Amino acid sequence: MGQALCVCSRGTVSVGGARYLLLHRLAEGGFSYVDLVEGLRDGRFYALKRILCHDKEDRRAALREVEMHGLFEHPNILRLEAHCLVEKGAKHEAWLLLPYVQGGTLWSEVEALRGRGASMPERRILRILRGICRGLQAIHGKGYAHRDLKPTNVLLDEDDRAVLMDLGSMNQARIEVNSSREAMAVQDWAAQRCTISYRAPELFAVQSQCVIDERTDIWSLGCVLYCMMFGEGPFDAVFQKGDSVALAVQNPVAVPPDCIRLPCAACSPPC
Repeated sequence: MGQALCVCSRGTVSVGGARYLLLHRLAEGGFSYVDLVEGLRDGRFYALKRILCHDKEDRRAALREVEMHGLFEHPNILRLEAHCLVEKGAKHEAWLLLPYVQGGTLWSEVEALRGRGASMPERRILRILRGICRGLQAIHGKGYAHRDLKPTNVLLDEDDRAVLMDLGSMNQARIEVNSSREAMAVQDWAAQRCTISYRAPELFAVQSQCVIDERTDIWSLGCVLYCMMFGEGPFDAVFQKGDSVALAVQNPVAVPPDCIRLPCAACSPPC
């Protein structure tokens, strides 16, 4: 899986024949973490994603993520610069070297606006939404679906260009289900790989005879749009209260009382 990697002295790593200086931790999740690194050869910043692989299935999943990155050369999909698999005793880590997008995630921007008592201007929402749609169009055009579209998986560069990331949940757009066993397998997979508050209704109770397709991404896209408009996803509060998201998604999406948005941060008078 790519070039050999070594961890060197003084906080540097080598990936694909080039060395990088480890700077600081950017993010951490249950199965991976991301560090900011600087290329000693080119002086550019990168994000080094390390995926923890406890068994062969984890390694296959990491290889799958690398494969998905390799399918695209698109401005709205995060590209892969280099990758490798490194042994950590009895376990492995998959290391993915990615461009560093300085603007951070869409979620961090929504949180920052909300903290200032402001919301996102409609023109900016449409600009970001268009970039997300273009990235999804490229993914769907290749016959795949993202399956975990959410504000934390959308990066914003300095020009507000949306860049889709975290392709680890991507799989074929159309999944034919022909038995209760297949339905349960898809449902279990979705429970593990698709964030609950942005998961499409058909993935909560998969029918024994059905086709799951790229429309799951369109549901998630709607939830992302709602988040940009109102400062949180339509089912974030349901999940945070411990109520059933599976039941909530069966009902019409609730619009905040009186549909009053906070004043836009960049508009005077408010739009």
